Amino acid sequence: MIFSNDNGALVARRQGETLRIEGWGKDAFRVRSTMFPDFTGNNWALTEEVKASETVISITEKDNCPYAEITNGRVKATVNFAGVITFYKDNELILREYFRNYGGTESKESRCLKYVNRDYRPLVGGDYNFTLKFESNDKEKIFGMGQYQHPYTNLKGCVLNMEQRNSQITIPFEVSSLGYGFLWNNPAVGRVTFGNNFTEWIAEATKEMDYWITVADAPRQLIENYTAVTGRAPQFPDDLLGLWQCKLRYRTQEEVLKVAHACKDNGVPIDCIVIDFFHWTVQGDWKFDKTYWPDPKAMVDELHSMGIKVVVSVWPSVDKRSENFYDMLERGLLVKNERGGLQNYDYQGDCTILDATNPETKEYVWNICKKNYYDLGIDMFWLDNSEPDLVKYDFDSLRYYIGPALEVSNIYPQHYSRVFYDNMTKISDKPVVSLLRSAWAGSQKYGNVVWSGDVPSTFEAFRDQLAAGLNMGLAGIPWWTTDIGGFMTDDVNDPDFRQLLIRWYEFAVFSPVLRMHGDRGPYDIPPLDNRDFGGGYLHTGQDNELWSYGEENFRIMKDQLDIRHKLKPYIKSLYEEASENGSPLLRTLFYEFPDDEKCWEVYDEYMFGAQYLVAPVMELNQYEREVYLPAGKWEDIRDGKVYDGGQTITAKAPIESIPVFKLK
Repeated sequence: MIFSNDNGALVARRQGETLRIEGWGKDAFRVRSTMFPDFTGNNWALTEEVKASETVISITEKDNCPYAEITNGRVKATVNFAGVITFYKDNELILREYFRNYGGTESKESRCLKYVNRDYRPLVGGDYNFTLKFESNDKEKIFGMGQYQHPYTNLKGCVLNMEQRNSQITIPFEVSSLGYGFLWNNPAVGRVTFGNNFTEWIAEATKEMDYWITVADAPRQLIENYTAVTGRAPQFPDDLLGLWQCKLRYRTQEEVLKVAHACKDNGVPIDCIVIDFFHWTVQGDWKFDKTYWPDPKAMVDELHSMGIKVVVSVWPSVDKRSENFYDMLERGLLVKNERGGLQNYDYQGDCTILDATNPETKEYVWNICKKNYYDLGIDMFWLDNSEPDLVKYDFDSLRYYIGPALEVSNIYPQHYSRVFYDNMTKISDKPVVSLLRSAWAGSQKYGNVVWSGDVPSTFEAFRDQLAAGLNMGLAGIPWWTTDIGGFMTDDVNDPDFRQLLIRWYEFAVFSPVLRMHGDRGPYDIPPLDNRDFGGGYLHTGQDNELWSYGEENFRIMKDQLDIRHKLKPYIKSLYEEASENGSPLLRTLFYEFPDDEKCWEVYDEYMFGAQYLVAPVMELNQYEREVYLPAGKWEDIRDGKVYDGGQTITAKAPIESIPVFKLK
């Protein structure tokens, strides 16, 4: 390696590769590598200005070979003559690149394998398929990385595809039990393997390697360091801390108003009501179908008079029948198919996805939505299908304004949210909140409430959502929610489903956003008309209001809603904390008790902020469960009984409540 000090950055060159390590925030480095003459200049998730780090660089020799060190606070990186990087926290090794070749590493095993740490494999067109390997540590636990539909909170041993899909959200930031956080600052489609033999990061197509690493004593400080360089959530509105009412689908203006008044009559206060998909004519028109929504402004005004905000669903798909399709096509505002026809989405129409990475698209779509929604008083937008959803996730067949989908597509949902966030913040100082099904690193700063997608209505899926929510928080996304009861239900009258709904609802009371939603079968509600377009012919689910599931369940959910309302000042403080230091509302036990080894092993309970320990019931017909209480005094909020921490107890869990303990 040929080393140099470039204004406080360590630069190393060898055999056509340029490696650059520089201080980037508190106790942190940004590390880049390229085989091109220079770096692209893309900062991707690293959007926040940070103070220049006072790095210390030493370029010397070791064993008669070039050797360099760079230090920024508590983190140090060394680079040897073969370009192998080793990271230290307070001079203790925490992470080292995996290298199995002749020389270049302290490891003496399997040198003949000729595996290198950074492997560039050229692709036709100029990009590289890139692989980065690190040594593995058997004692390490790994968390974060966004949302994956599996039961594993600890990701050690997992293989994760880094690609956005319905209910799968790639946010490539990991929190290690060894005291470091690692951001894969690259929106390319790829894969990470947290194997027992090595860790491997793969970008299917990229022009450079780019990652960021920080060290700290506890996960709280790692998240604080991470959000300092990627951004933090804005302040959440006080008037959205209660119940969000939603179902698949309110088909008419009359239905929406009927439900809103029924909520009032039944003593169910709601903060907002959501108008779901196909309130429009065809996808891409982005306007109400006048047949069923004759005066949406009057509807919005009436709902506002009741203290209810209005949310409208907007999809990124544009039907060929849309009045905007061919204009957008001519302007180059749609995602391009590299081969084949125009279609890349086919639900209820022959559709193409809008290219949200194109600045002109952002303005074009916003101007339509402003005229047809925002100017009528619509408060918020539900940006569904924000991965975007595709006929088939063939990323190699699509191209965006900012590059091939293989190279950039994971950042799409962030750009999609900014169609609304950037424009709404220009014209109003009110907090902007959008509901999205996907996100990427840094999405938290754009007012995104992320929900876990179209998951099944099963206890197995429920358990997966807890793991997903905890890891979303550790990936920097504090505003997260689920469809209460899951999305896909065959029979709302099934007593097992109703039990699941209650258990899910009890969990949701102690989560960032309390939101009723779901596609409730059976589908025996006749269509409104015989048209083959618009929302009149499309199916709707069964009723999904609190009183829709019988008197006893209604009583339980109303009682739980009362608890939610009493918690509002506390929940507000949690949102304020998220804005101040990035802390999630839904927290693993070890987030609050990092020195308790047991807390690094328990994943079926969680902390709601710093004060409440919540033990959800995620099994059918389970009416008691074991609960681990960390050190301290814990009060059962249901009966006031106080327990000493540092022990596992058996707590009662009648259908009316789940075990929740407050730290005294």
